[in-house]
Amino acid sequence: MKSYRLLLIALAFITLNAKAQLGTPKETFTKADTLRGDYNSPLRACYDINYYHLDVKFDIDNKFISGSTLFKFTATQDFTKLQFDLFSNLKVEKVVYKGHELPYTREFNAVFVTFPNTIAKGSIDEFTVFYSGNPTIAKNAPWDGGIVYTTDSLKRPWVATACQGLGASVWWPNKDQQADEVDSALISISVPNGLKDVSNGRLRKVTKLKDGYTRFDWFVTNPINNYDIEANIGDYTHFNDTYNGEKGKLTLDYWVLPYHLEQAKKQFGLNVKRMLQSHEHWFGPYPFYEDGYKLIETPHLGMEHQSGTAYGNHFVNGYYSRGKGYDLSGTGWGLKWDYIIIHESGHEWFGNSITSKDLADMWIHESFTDYSESLFVETFYGKQAGQEYVHGLRNNITNDRPIVGPYGVNKEGSEDMYNKGSVILNMLRTIINDDEKWRNILRGLNKEFYHKTVTYEDITGYINKESGIDFTTFFDQYLHHSTLPVLVFTNYSGTLYCHFTSCAPGFKMPVKMRTKGGEYKFIDVSEDPTIVRIDGITEDNVEVDLFNYYLGILKN
Repeated sequence: MKSYRLLLIALAFITLNAKAQLGTPKETFTKADTLRGDYNSPLRACYDINYYHLDVKFDIDNKFISGSTLFKFTATQDFTKLQFDLFSNLKVEKVVYKGHELPYTREFNAVFVTFPNTIAKGSIDEFTVFYSGNPTIAKNAPWDGGIVYTTDSLKRPWVATACQGLGASVWWPNKDQQADEVDSALISISVPNGLKDVSNGRLRKVTKLKDGYTRFDWFVTNPINNYDIEANIGDYTHFNDTYNGEKGKLTLDYWVLPYHLEQAKKQFGLNVKRMLQSHEHWFGPYPFYEDGYKLIETPHLGMEHQSGTAYGNHFVNGYYSRGKGYDLSGTGWGLKWDYIIIHESGHEWFGNSITSKDLADMWIHESFTDYSESLFVETFYGKQAGQEYVHGLRNNITNDRPIVGPYGVNKEGSEDMYNKGSVILNMLRTIINDDEKWRNILRGLNKEFYHKTVTYEDITGYINKESGIDFTTFFDQYLHHSTLPVLVFTNYSGTLYCHFTSCAPGFKMPVKMRTKGGEYKFIDVSEDPTIVRIDGITEDNVEVDLFNYYLGILKN
């Protein structure tokens, strides 16, 4: 007992020293950040958005837009005042309610409307916002948000919206918060004659207007988050196909520039149905059969716009950059498929059907979707290939800051939510050690949270429950802390001990270990010293499954 206590004391110094590295600098946020990011504020929580009619005219020559948004909502409590959002560089022309203009005030990118009487809890009501202006032009879409104004190679206008993170209010008035998805939407986009607009959902009507413009009316039947709503304007041509999926016949529609038609037919033909086969196998049915599946060629790389995925990968396999496709994993497996088709389409399940309430939890979108890439590789090239792909993604991890961002201020966490998130999910699968159970968990998430907005606790709690393993401290370590846990081996009086240091309080995890060349065995490891109970194990011959576990190793 005395020798064990001495060991605890010695290891405590190592642990305390390492934990000093866990501190994360605090960020400073403004009132503008809170107005944008707080979905529980009384002036937002007082109403539930049911329906939008977005009606916008694009004056492309002047980079000017004008139009309106009809808000239909249900009051969740009695109120006389609410908040909607519109970037301050766009002018609110008027807010109309029951034929009369409402008074409003503006603060940063928030607009506060006062009603003439109390809107009673449970009542269904509506108002319309008319607006105009020159919206923010995206300098490097899709990474910074706004409108892309460019031309195709024939000098025809080519315009697209991309506003994830920044917010849809960069180009149209809305309740700009992921927590409240509209139930359905009509998207009416007017463009100069000779051009076409392609937006979400299904095309209902094309109307020639009297002023040299054509209006395209697209209707979205399913709930949709604001940043997914899109306008894509160009000299598009269309072709289509169908896929016999888990819920029946799914329509596939493709909109591309005419001179890319043959390339698109070949590339989409090689990738889309394989993507649907893999994603439906692992995640369950495509979530938007009613609205169909579309790929739309865009002047930016791509974006997960619901039922209308933006595609700009230049019809090459891999990830397009500097004139060619790259394999982000460095293994070669990533050059066997089109990155944008596989990744951005994966967001139909994680991001569009399952949507995080707060931008801080964008890992729910990106980690699972990044992981879908390795599952695609596994589906067609075997499990070992899929795990090689996800292992190769480690080269892109920076461990710069936590994956979960600060809540209530519209702020994402680290970009490690992509590649590190994928590695984390592969670790979960390794620990659960039952591939069919793991697949059922992934499909179960998409059934339990189908067309819903979710929190960190929703997703982690579901995995804990369905796996039968308490991963609470695991998620805390890998999502709330940027540093890796360190697995320390100590030989004390001929016995090999192990414990974690440089870790979150209470961190514990089963780890696969073996003697060199032997069979792996799970050893439950925590911050407290644990004997490694494997016959013949020593500090010199112990091996940890570092192919599937992402952690540090220290031998004393």
